[in-house]
Amino acid sequence: MLDLSPDKIRTAITYLIALILSIAVHEFGHAFVADKLGDRLPRSQGRVTLNPIAHIDPIGTIMMPLVITFTGAPLLGWGKPVLTNPLAYTRKLRMKVGHMLVAAAGPAMNGLLALVVSIVFVVYLRVTHQDQGAVATNLWLLIRLNIILMFFNLLPLPPLDGGTVLRGLLPDQFDAILDPLQRYGAFILLALLMTGLLSYLMGPAIFVIQQWGNLLARMVS
Repeated sequence: MLDLSPDKIRTAITYLIALILSIAVHEFGHAFVADKLGDRLPRSQGRVTLNPIAHIDPIGTIMMPLVITFTGAPLLGWGKPVLTNPLAYTRKLRMKVGHMLVAAAGPAMNGLLALVVSIVFVVYLRVTHQDQGAVATNLWLLIRLNIILMFFNLLPLPPLDGGTVLRGLLPDQFDAILDPLQRYGAFILLALLMTGLLSYLMGPAIFVIQQWGNLLARMVS
């Protein structure tokens, strides 16, 4: 049953804002590294920016997260993909390596945001001692969300960034093995999501969140 209570609406709005900020940072990472490697396509499309508006996909960034929040449906959210031209990357690196660096930059930015917000979180709690307030709760939500996004996007499965990172790390002779994964990766990901097996693959993320929370608690006390 659809829950439209004030608390649920407030939770949905808070989660949506946190997700939009996290996706903006993620997509900016892709665009920034591609731009630094010599690809001017992301800049020409206005993607080398932290402005969330440039990275919002109406369905993936807004509609899907709201459906998830209100119904608990096993769906995913996403941002507007950053279009790149690997042929324009600097010749100082192999195209395969450049592509890997661009892919890894998105999850890396989520990790960086989690770290920055963690510092703000600790400073805020040490100053105010209000660990149960809305500010502390929302900061912790942003930290958890970005850790989850980092681990999720690094799963070695196309079309996730981890699939590209895996291809970049492995020798060329593995490309023949990875090509079928590239074609059917989206279906595999959907199957993992619908069967609940994806939650097991995200176990390391949950472990890191728990340990990170314990570390921050010790830093505050």
